[in-house]
Amino acid sequence: MDKPLSVQTSAESAALSVRPTPPGETATWRDFVALTKPGILRSNLIAAFAGFWLASRWELDIFGLIVMLVGTGLVMAASCVFNNYFDREMDTKMARTKNRALPTGKLAPKTVLWYASILGAAGLVVLFAFSGPLAGLFGIIGMLVYVVVYTLWLKRTSTWSTSIGAISGAMPPVIGYVAASGQIDLGAWMLFALLFLWQPPHFWALGIRRTEEYRAAGFPLLPVVKGIPRTKIQMIPYLVLLLPIPVLLYAYNYTGIWFLIIGELLSVLWLLMALQGFWAKDNDAWARKVFLFSVNHLTICLIVMILDTVRL
Repeated sequence: MDKPLSVQTSAESAALSVRPTPPGETATWRDFVALTKPGILRSNLIAAFAGFWLASRWELDIFGLIVMLVGTGLVMAASCVFNNYFDREMDTKMARTKNRALPTGKLAPKTVLWYASILGAAGLVVLFAFSGPLAGLFGIIGMLVYVVVYTLWLKRTSTWSTSIGAISGAMPPVIGYVAASGQIDLGAWMLFALLFLWQPPHFWALGIRRTEEYRAAGFPLLPVVKGIPRTKIQMIPYLVLLLPIPVLLYAYNYTGIWFLIIGELLSVLWLLMALQGFWAKDNDAWARKVFLFSVNHLTICLIVMILDTVRL
């Protein structure tokens, strides 16, 4: 059983640890945008678009697509802002995050908390009002898992944070799918599986490169607690389980032959690349290669899925 690391979580401790804003340096609109983690937001919106498109089968409701993207974007942005708010004290300990607006004191915690709350409320209203109750429900699930289960609980106490937290990252394509179809069927589950299985090996590759930073910040990430060799082993089952997804999407007539070929080829290459890690002499170089490939894997898979969706 993993031994939880001791981490201060009170608002008072966090506020005291935040560095004061340098004289003359104030927050700008870019700081508010950065709080939403645009890179994560972009990939979430592409996934949501793919889910909507897959369910629509080329008969696209443009208004429905736009409001779904707006609602999903607001909910995911709120989740990221909440994450920044609750991690502000720990972010001061990592080179990758110490210059964010909250750790540097450019933005007050209270301002960020209100910002996250407004974004989240607006996003859920849009989803429930225009995309349907299922889309709104999955929006709530995504936010709660990311903010409460992942950020406030598991990220601070367990190596299971990455695996369980992947539930929230798998919500955008499901939101898009149910917004277009109004139902949960095999297509929704396969989209969930694709995004859920993709995330742990993707994030662990980053974790291997940043092990000492996560250790210093007090995050019990898998490579910190169990070591890099164990992390390499744990990546393999997720990558193996990814292999049937293109086959199933093709077999059940959701996508065409091109997604089967390209999606399967990319998944096999990622698995082979991960297996090379057991013989790698330079873990940092290997992890960087795997991380970059994982980003391209998802991007290409989603684009091909959109282009190769079967017409009915």
